[in-house]
Amino acid sequence: IPVQGTLYPVGRLDEDSEGLVLMTNDGELANRLTHPKYGPEKEYKVLFARQPDEHQLDAFRHGIILEDGHRTAHAQVIIENLHGKGAWLRVILTEGRKRQIREMGERIGLPVVRIVRVRIGSLNLGSLKAGEWRPLKPNEVRLLKQSTAAGATPPLKKSPSRPPARTSPGVRKPTPRITPKPRGR
Repeated sequence: IPVQGTLYPVGRLDEDSEGLVLMTNDGELANRLTHPKYGPEKEYKVLFARQPDEHQLDAFRHGIILEDGHRTAHAQVIIENLHGKGAWLRVILTEGRKRQIREMGERIGLPVVRIVRVRIGSLNLGSLKAGEWRPLKPNEVRLLKQSTAAGATPPLKKSPSRPPARTSPGVRKPTPRITPKPRGR
């Protein structure tokens, strides 16, 4: 990104995921958007290899104990549409542990095929394609700061049922690596 100064990545995407990555020159905003203490929501469209049953959906909603013994925070989960033997779900998290959605799926028998992050706090991916970027509008920055100050983000809205477009083979998605501190309990 041809911008002078220091840029901080907000969150991370593993090599097999795609979608919204926020880069900012505001270190305090980056901290508030990555630290679980502030509870910023991160929204994903996730294609699972199987269609979930109500028990599996409830497990996502109430938290799942991961292999390391950590119990995930409650998540919002909505079935967007069925896709062959699988299903596209919208998953909204307020924490961001490494490969969390993939491990949650594995633990309850729902292998993940694809993950696309579509929102961080009040900021939506919109129509940006892989590798594209744009500067934030002043209003977007203001809303991000407000959402982290109060720990609140916009309510869940129904989106079109069509899954996001697939990226071209060989296109590398940016994968910044940053590890937020785990929630203190």
